[in-house]
Amino acid sequence: MADFSATILNVNDDDATRYLSTRTLKMAGYQVLEASTGEEALLLAERERPDVVVLDVKLPDISGFEVCKRLRSRPETASIAVMHTSATFVTPEKKVRGLEGGADAYLTEPFEGEELIATVRSLLRMRRAEQELRKRTELLQEADRRKDLFLAMLAHELRNPLAAITTAAGILERRASADPKDGRMVSIIQRQTNHLARLVDDLLDVSRMTRGKVELRRARMDLRGVLEQVLTTFRPRAEARKLTLDWSLPSLALWMEADSTRLEQVFTNLLDNATKYTDAGGSIHMGCELRLKDGRPGAAVWVKDTGIGIRAEVLPRVFDLFSQADESLERTRGGLGIGLTLVRSLVEMHEGQVEANSEGPGRGSEFVVWLPVLPEAPAEQRAVAPLRLVKRRRHILLVEDNTDARQSLQDLLETWGHRVEVAADGLRGLELAVQQPPELALVDLGLPGLDGYRVAEKLRATMGRGIRLVALTGYDNLEHQSRARQAGFDVHLVKPVSPDALDRLLSEL
Repeated sequence: MADFSATILNVNDDDATRYLSTRTLKMAGYQVLEASTGEEALLLAERERPDVVVLDVKLPDISGFEVCKRLRSRPETASIAVMHTSATFVTPEKKVRGLEGGADAYLTEPFEGEELIATVRSLLRMRRAEQELRKRTELLQEADRRKDLFLAMLAHELRNPLAAITTAAGILERRASADPKDGRMVSIIQRQTNHLARLVDDLLDVSRMTRGKVELRRARMDLRGVLEQVLTTFRPRAEARKLTLDWSLPSLALWMEADSTRLEQVFTNLLDNATKYTDAGGSIHMGCELRLKDGRPGAAVWVKDTGIGIRAEVLPRVFDLFSQADESLERTRGGLGIGLTLVRSLVEMHEGQVEANSEGPGRGSEFVVWLPVLPEAPAEQRAVAPLRLVKRRRHILLVEDNTDARQSLQDLLETWGHRVEVAADGLRGLELAVQQPPELALVDLGLPGLDGYRVAEKLRATMGRGIRLVALTGYDNLEHQSRARQAGFDVHLVKPVSPDALDRLLSEL
């Protein structure tokens, strides 16, 4: 049955042949446009956008092959179905040339009317299928865009309360209490808040990773230093779970071109995974050694635990998204099943490899990461002088619209002895800065009215390099980091900022 909404462009310089084809198509119920030259056909195709072009190969000005090529090269006509016809160019080589040049079908003249109509119907079905597929793709892309926007907004909204909780817990931790339960409660709050913050970061990272939007910030670094930092941070968590954590690291530096922050994330996730699947009384061991792989020097880092182990059928897919060793209904081990997916992706981005091993349920598991290292550094580069932290009272401007986050951060800074002025919006922050210029401004980016970017631009224009600007934000992506640098910020911190990290930042000014 004919599609009465379909339009066919019939292109042929032979009047009799063009007339017969047009009459056949109209009798089948199609709307038909006619052209006798290639240039006329291109103009009509661009203006009228027909569904199908019945295109003779031999035309007086330019060949049908060239017409088809130009149609395919223009975005507005690229999706039009093209059927070549010819009474002379009928060799297999010519047909192949036409089809490889972008034609969808090829008919040899003379042809029966039924053959022409059947081919047109076939092309229309193909075109409708392509349009439907394109529409579905656009809908999926829009849904994906909305999902990314939702995740970014969710992270922002979660980080604001997490920032207030983290800062408040940091204040309580520094205050002596007669009741030992208070200290335990503060430790619980800190651990669970840090856990929530990591879940938020992992959710955003896995979304960016699947879209290929994670970029490494490579620099020359010592892997050993990264591992020491991870172990120092992780030791309290292991002790809280009543687990034994030990390690064996090489005495020499392991230099590589890598993103130290992302490698910290890799090894923190592996230790966190080991902690999750190891019961109280168990042990976790981290080791590192130089190891050749395919003739390349590298560092092999392993995390081995005495936990529940991994079943043989689960082992091949342990790095897959949302895959978990604990698939029981009660889900006592928790987690989202995305940590190991991030580990594999980040390791592979560093040209490394990761593998999982286990002898089965109850026999523990081992994860081994191999990363390429640079040739051994000269002796004078191996020892890095420790940074001398200078602690002194500073004048700080805090611009934050979230009441709890502002109050808790002000209390923490004042507890450390700093003089703090606070503002709930950008305009008030600028007024305070003009009245009494601070040494440092901590500025939330998502401020009402005058946002943090504009606040930074105005402060930098007014005070030049006489002030250090630190951006506080719940958004963690390259776009916001780049905008922050362009606006004049020196440092970009993602909420929640740990008290230790903030203290270290203030000391390093």
